[in-house]
Amino acid sequence: MLSSKKRLDWAYKNAKVIDFDDDSKFILFSDCHRGDNSFADDFANNRNIYFHALKHYYAEGFQYCELGDGDELWENLSFESILNAHKNVYMLMKQFHEEKRLHMIWGNHDMVYRDPNYVKKNLSTYFDPKTGQDEELFGEITYHESILLKHCMTGQEVFLTHGHQADWWNFLFWKWSRFLVRILWKPLNVMGIADPTSPAKNYKELIKVERRTKKWIIENNNLVTVVGHTHRPRFPEPGDIAFFNDGSCVHPRSITGIEIKNAKISLIKWQIETNDDGILQIVRVVLEGPRKLSNYSSQ
Repeated sequence: MLSSKKRLDWAYKNAKVIDFDDDSKFILFSDCHRGDNSFADDFANNRNIYFHALKHYYAEGFQYCELGDGDELWENLSFESILNAHKNVYMLMKQFHEEKRLHMIWGNHDMVYRDPNYVKKNLSTYFDPKTGQDEELFGEITYHESILLKHCMTGQEVFLTHGHQADWWNFLFWKWSRFLVRILWKPLNVMGIADPTSPAKNYKELIKVERRTKKWIIENNNLVTVVGHTHRPRFPEPGDIAFFNDGSCVHPRSITGIEIKNAKISLIKWQIETNDDGILQIVRVVLEGPRKLSNYSSQ
């Protein structure tokens, strides 16, 4: 059985490489868990916040990297029900994709996207009731296990992956986990009972996963690494282990993500606030940073 070190080594070695420079702009979100808009759809509460944030990043020329668990394909049998529930989100992602600004990573909840045939069959087109025929959605899209952002001038690398490589149960036995979630935890989730196998809901598991990931980062010359999976945002100080986590899009009443812009990194949150006139508005809050990526240099 492969160790988490070997799984992370494999993900790093086989990562899709994207060159970037000081003018490049990336937004990293993960763990959206987009569902079918039922009671068990954790994304539904934040769908307006997420859509507004993504529209902002689209208008500002950002590239969007989704670090896994974008679609909730454990609780839901088909992508079609998710697409119909959150059509506006996918139409916006389609615009990113058409401009080659969409980079997708699979996580344990959408691990079926590891299979290019599954992706082609389910994500290439969608049925549009207006036209009565199939229209293109994400034509020629490829899902990756990981992405390596590489700075053109300095050669500095930023490694992006979902992070479940350090969680052997959810990596190796994801089909068994998916079965349990569908049969057992989805109905219990509606009643407020959490799934103990998920590191997002089990603190002991979370600590173990983080510890294994940190160990791997140290062994790789303190490589700047951004993951999701545990839903716990992390933003280290320069000089510490360069282990970042973008959090999730299913926090209560807010979403968190990581921005990389002007070769600087920030942890951000989008949330609903009330202005002085009592009008609800969606605002962006910087939680940490921006810090120069070069401050985390491993040289």
